[in-house]
Amino acid sequence: MADGSLTRAAAELSITQPAASHALKRLHTAVGEPLFVRTATGMKPTPRAEILWPQVRDALAALREALSPEAFDPGHGHTVFRLTMADATAALLVPALLKAMEGERGGVSVRIQPLTTRDPRRLLLQGEADLAVGHFPVAIAALLAEGAASGLRHAHLYDTRYVCVMRRGHPLAEHALTLDDYCAAEHLLVSFSGRSQGLPDQALAALGRSRRIVLTVNQFFTAGRVVARSELLTALPEVFVPATGYDDQLVWRPMPFAMDAVSVQMVWPLRLDTDAAQRWLREKVLRAAAAATPQGSRSART
Repeated sequence: MADGSLTRAAAELSITQPAASHALKRLHTAVGEPLFVRTATGMKPTPRAEILWPQVRDALAALREALSPEAFDPGHGHTVFRLTMADATAALLVPALLKAMEGERGGVSVRIQPLTTRDPRRLLLQGEADLAVGHFPVAIAALLAEGAASGLRHAHLYDTRYVCVMRRGHPLAEHALTLDDYCAAEHLLVSFSGRSQGLPDQALAALGRSRRIVLTVNQFFTAGRVVARSELLTALPEVFVPATGYDDQLVWRPMPFAMDAVSVQMVWPLRLDTDAAQRWLREKVLRAAAAATPQGSRSART
């Protein structure tokens, strides 16, 4: 259910793929109907599996916690952590995360999965990721309102702000950026989900203004490359500009209108809250955020 692959599941269980296939057949027989079907993109759960999964997942987590030692030993066995984040967040944090794990990684593997949404709750609650890192205003508001009933927990990593990014030598880089100049320019939007508007557009709408978006992409890296070679402007979190890989070809200016700060959080399932391995991972992510951002060490909080 978590891997979408019989081969990967077998590897995590330390059994052969045929053995995993036979076990799945026995499970289907025991339940009385198929739980997974093979497709061109991997093993897909049936509606019956989707219904059963929350109870099975929570029961497995409880059993794992009961059997696991109090402390996590990264050098013992093989542990795979699945994190989901945007490309620029990964470029910023992952080098520092590896540094934080240095000398302790042992049997630990980290999988960085692409983030395609501003709301990671489904990914986490369905067991598709262990930890999500990013700016999740809707999800965080829901967590604060629902508390433990949300099934999730979160911790603040750092704050940053949106800035207007353009190529070096752009005509608008020669003077202070005005609201009229900003709205008259052509823009590139970074949208993980492909939505037609971003947070700057919401702030502009409150002023009765708008901007012309001529290109939408789903990666900060792509945004940096395109903007460095065009007349387009884009809005990026300031801390992410170096992570585009093109910061030497870019300049940024403060946004000519007020915007809320970008609060970067890590979010995880409540069922993993006391898991020793997951606690170890979150401590390393907190340490990485503190090392990778100027204010991270002062702002990390639960």
